[in-house]
Amino acid sequence: MIPFCSSESPEHGGRLEAAVRKWGIPREQWLDLSTGINPVPYPVPVIPMEVWQRLPEPDDGLEDIIRNWAGAPADAACLPVAGSQQAIMALPAVRTRLHGLGQVAVPMPGYREHGHAWHRAGFDVVGISAEQALADDLDWLDSVDVVVWINPNNPTGQVLLPERLLAWRERLQRNGGWLVVDEAFMDTTPEFSVCSDAGLPGLTILRSLGKFYGLAGVRAGSLLCDPSIAEPLQRVLGPWALGGPARYIKARALVDTEWQDKNRVRLQREAKKLSDILGAAGLALLGGTALFQTVRTDDSLLLADRLAAQGVLVRAFDAPRMLRFGLAADEGQWRRLEAALEVATSD
Repeated sequence: MIPFCSSESPEHGGRLEAAVRKWGIPREQWLDLSTGINPVPYPVPVIPMEVWQRLPEPDDGLEDIIRNWAGAPADAACLPVAGSQQAIMALPAVRTRLHGLGQVAVPMPGYREHGHAWHRAGFDVVGISAEQALADDLDWLDSVDVVVWINPNNPTGQVLLPERLLAWRERLQRNGGWLVVDEAFMDTTPEFSVCSDAGLPGLTILRSLGKFYGLAGVRAGSLLCDPSIAEPLQRVLGPWALGGPARYIKARALVDTEWQDKNRVRLQREAKKLSDILGAAGLALLGGTALFQTVRTDDSLLLADRLAAQGVLVRAFDAPRMLRFGLAADEGQWRRLEAALEVATSD
């Protein structure tokens, strides 16, 4: 296990206003590649005025739409939430109420809000390395109460097969443990999802509208789990966890399979283009998904600054030293990235 060092304010991509202030470059002149959000988002439909005027209806059919989209069983509990972040912050309180405090394992590196939320709630948080996640020896699971895994991982792109994750869940359940799987970046590789097993005891799955659909600002996520977790979680979240306009947009996006199929193909093609550009710049690819690519470099902070000086914002990590690049939206942005990399990587 790796020690987990919690920060009161984990850093995130997309902090464009902070970059504007630091570098003195007007907002409209930036190329923001610091997130893993689809730069060509789902076209938001016109929202009827009554959706804005009325409280959300919990029996509007959205839960069934989510189950069908995710490939989850009809008896799996489903909670629409205000983005994965709302569930991430609420789950520790539910675990404490049901089982008390304990030890939680999270991937390192990985999306730090998971470890931060559990640590802040009083849990002992430890890190799982990429190597340990692939090990055949599962004895380490006997010393933890909750395992959080991000699949595919952000920022490394590491993917674990569903069979491995389900074996973790089974081992954890011997002592009443939980497995939380964050599938925020799963939409382009649904074959690796564990949603078909949603409803199994101790298994919680998070899905998001923010990444693949490019609608992070809507704050619309989904949580699939068994009723023993869903019922107390619903009490923590209270009524109307997800607003009416977000429910309306989410329902229409999730049933638009034509848009989804076209964008899976497009994003895979664009991800290949990004990896080729980064490789041509002499950067060592660590991994990625169809929505981002990550490189390993000891000069990550310096390189990020050199790109920012040209109005190109990327996500820098210092432990380990990595840079994550999101996708450009059009050919002009791709050319701008290539030119900025040429300047940034020159001696």
